[in-house]
Amino acid sequence: MRGEYKVLGGKLVAVDVDVEDGRLANVSVSGDFFLEPDEALQDIDAALNGMPATASVEQLSSAITGALDPGVQLIGFTPESVGVAVRRALGKATGWADHTFDVIPATVLPPVQHVALDEVIGQEVAAGTRRPTLRFWDWDSPLVVIGSFQSYRNEIDPDGAARHGIDVVRRISGGGAMFMEPGNCITYSLVVPSSMVEGLSFERSYAFLDEWVMAALADVGINAHYVPLNDIASDKGKIAGAAQKRFAAGAVLHHVTMAYDIDADKMLEVLRIGREKMSDKGTKSANKRVDPMRSQTGMPRADILATFTSSFLARYSSELSSYRPEELELAEQLVREKFGTTEWTHRVP
Repeated sequence: MRGEYKVLGGKLVAVDVDVEDGRLANVSVSGDFFLEPDEALQDIDAALNGMPATASVEQLSSAITGALDPGVQLIGFTPESVGVAVRRALGKATGWADHTFDVIPATVLPPVQHVALDEVIGQEVAAGTRRPTLRFWDWDSPLVVIGSFQSYRNEIDPDGAARHGIDVVRRISGGGAMFMEPGNCITYSLVVPSSMVEGLSFERSYAFLDEWVMAALADVGINAHYVPLNDIASDKGKIAGAAQKRFAAGAVLHHVTMAYDIDADKMLEVLRIGREKMSDKGTKSANKRVDPMRSQTGMPRADILATFTSSFLARYSSELSSYRPEELELAEQLVREKFGTTEWTHRVP
């Protein structure tokens, strides 16, 4: 069996391995990485031979670390990356090439329904009733979406929200607030099986699941890079923030919001925390707009969404899809029973 793992910003690690009597055998690690001294490669192979086939990435990584002399230099890869490659060889961890994805183009829905669909599709992917899914949001009304653990009263100025007719909804993932008016940002949700982040730390999983959008951003003329823990930036500053939710049943929700053309004055009247963040950036002028995607690409928002969709379809095994009637019905039910309720929205006062 063979497994491969490409280290973000690093090198490719490959592992060939057999399993005999429930243990790893004939392990052979290879790749385009650098290793000093050369003899350490045999030490890595020897550390893995005889390990239980059920060993986790952490256990495999620890075995490698314990077998290497302190002076050994691993350049372009890590013990953890070898562990991920082993797990992939055994079919326990998966990568982009191991799945076919559903891609749902931007569909106009009430924004609170998109929040509910994150939970609906997350549960479906975990249950295996829907393939891994990338879906783009589009919406018909303004909304602030706060993170699962944010304090409502610390984030929201109720007078400002009422003055501008902007409602507030709490999502299932952590992270910061999303100030969403029609056409002002680009938001997507990616739901994948937990096997795709097997053995990856939270930080590495963010970078791994952002891989495709870095290529998509290049397609619209932006040279972007990942900024730990959950930001995407260009050479002109931050353009996006990501958030995750891991479902115990076996799926990961990873969603990203990119600022296209946001009215910062209005946002600062609605978001309390936003005032502090913007003050740190020296933003004091009136009518200031946060518009990295519009100004850096010069493209209409709809064209960026279309390019992102095409980029993903070209990069991975994937097919265009749409929402099933039962998914929309379940999302509407969740809005009534959960996401649209005061109890949920004010869960953290």
